[in-house]
Amino acid sequence: MKIHETLSDEMVLRELGARMARQRLDQGLTQAMLAEQAGISKRTLERLEAGASTQLTSFIRILRVLELIQGLDQLLPAEGPAPMALLRGKGRAPQRVRHPVEVRIQEPDAEWQWGDD
Repeated sequence: MKIHETLSDEMVLRELGARMARQRLDQGLTQAMLAEQAGISKRTLERLEAGASTQLTSFIRILRVLELIQGLDQLLPAEGPAPMALLRGKGRAPQRVRHPVEVRIQEPDAEWQWGDD
């Protein structure tokens, strides 16, 4: 199954768990062996492979043991700020986003007419 934006969170977790289990099996590791090498409980690994939510640190530890940690670099690229953002910030990278100022035009209480100066 391909992961895409229309899948629910639960479906994405299930798919990630299934892929992790496939990698573990392809590398010839039992759940107990992988859990021990990753420094997590076997129950945590079982939950993750079943698609349950777990701590991100457990997920990272498993990826490290399965030698898949480099794949995380593709999730959130470490690219710098866009050239226009640097230009607006006078060479500095933006640190926060400001909401645009909403310009409101005040309506006069009474209608204006010539000669009312």
